[in-house]
Amino acid sequence: MSRSLLLALCDVQGQLFELSAECGYDSESFIKAYMTSQVSADMDKEFHHVQWAGKAYILSRMEDEVADRLSKGGEVYDRDVLHWIGYIYRYWNLHTGESSREIHRMVPAKVMRVAYPMYHTMGPEMAIDRLKETHSRSRK
Repeated sequence: MSRSLLLALCDVQGQLFELSAECGYDSESFIKAYMTSQVSADMDKEFHHVQWAGKAYILSRMEDEVADRLSKGGEVYDRDVLHWIGYIYRYWNLHTGESSREIHRMVPAKVMRVAYPMYHTMGPEMAIDRLKETHSRSRK
């Protein structure tokens, strides 16, 4: 798959995370539900039709699958933060092959939110390397 198509997948996931804010979903619960869902596992595959279905369809599939894990009325992150988190999580999967579930286990949404001001201006690979370093240090 070409680099531009891979980056488009990252952008779609960033847009999906932004859409969660428009719907009023609590950001931490939305991100955890998504990153541990079958929908996200399908996004991790080399090719799956959901990758190209668009943010509204992906959200609809997710709502069908994990409605009991989504909540409204909690804290909703800033749209820029959400887009970055979604983008970086997908880039991470494409860059390392680690699953969405594993990536979220290492670096959950609340850590990503704290990292955003420091890392959002870095290239994706550098940001991922730093996030992985932080995770490694926290396990010692």
